[in-house]
Amino acid sequence: MDEALYQTILSQGAWVDLSARAKWRLSGADRVRYLNGQVTNDVRTARADSALHACVTNLKGKIDGDLRIHAHGDSLLLDAPADLRETLGMRLEKYIIADDAVLEDVTEEWRLIHVMGADAPAGRHAVKCDRFGIPGMDLWMPAADPLPSIAVSQLSEEDAESLRILQRVPAWPNELNNDVFPPEAGLEKTAMSFTKGCYIGQEILSRIKTTGKMPRELVAWEAEDDSDVSPETPFLRDEKEIGRITSSTRHPLTGRAVGLGFVKQGGVSERGAMPDGRMVVLRKLR
Repeated sequence: MDEALYQTILSQGAWVDLSARAKWRLSGADRVRYLNGQVTNDVRTARADSALHACVTNLKGKIDGDLRIHAHGDSLLLDAPADLRETLGMRLEKYIIADDAVLEDVTEEWRLIHVMGADAPAGRHAVKCDRFGIPGMDLWMPAADPLPSIAVSQLSEEDAESLRILQRVPAWPNELNNDVFPPEAGLEKTAMSFTKGCYIGQEILSRIKTTGKMPRELVAWEAEDDSDVSPETPFLRDEKEIGRITSSTRHPLTGRAVGLGFVKQGGVSERGAMPDGRMVVLRKLR
């Protein structure tokens, strides 16, 4: 992403085609109660005009996937990263036993467009959602419908990924995966409820909330020179590994490598080193 595009996004907005994301419709009288027992956020608060962010966790409290959820008529619509279509679909369906709930894969039925900095085209099913840390809207439309006119420019997949990293938004599988607790990724305020009742993994996550102790925390980092930095590069302090880089891009204004990574809890300070001796500045996400 170059400087001109970045400034245009911040001042005017942009749109991204997210139609490849996995999508499901959950219907039936027990749909809210059932899904509330599967995800970290309170599905009872799901609305038709705003997407609810939630994680699906396993028995150990670690992330099996993350979802955006909104109400749509007498059903709930869910979307998740494309490569979770099979595994997360099976995981969600696994626990539908005596519930009046039906999960249908509707990935091919819907086109999903995310728009930042522009009004939704009239007559479209628009849902508020801040996927890139910028106020925006998801437009859901039948896959056969032509693409509506949108007043801002489309971002490539590569530029959308750079924007995500610049905006410090954790994503599957880089920061959100089966090795990560949601609070480690900074999701406790945006994708979790601690008053909603039980769900799979809830006991362990409540313990983390109570004690404040977790193995790692997600941080933003910036290299102190303009050389390339790759994911999986470790952070060192006193020649000991304290964490690893998970995502990297180049900042369009400074030209320096920036990104996200995990460090041991309490390991955030002003600086850390990489194995070749180069230094990075480490900062808390928020």
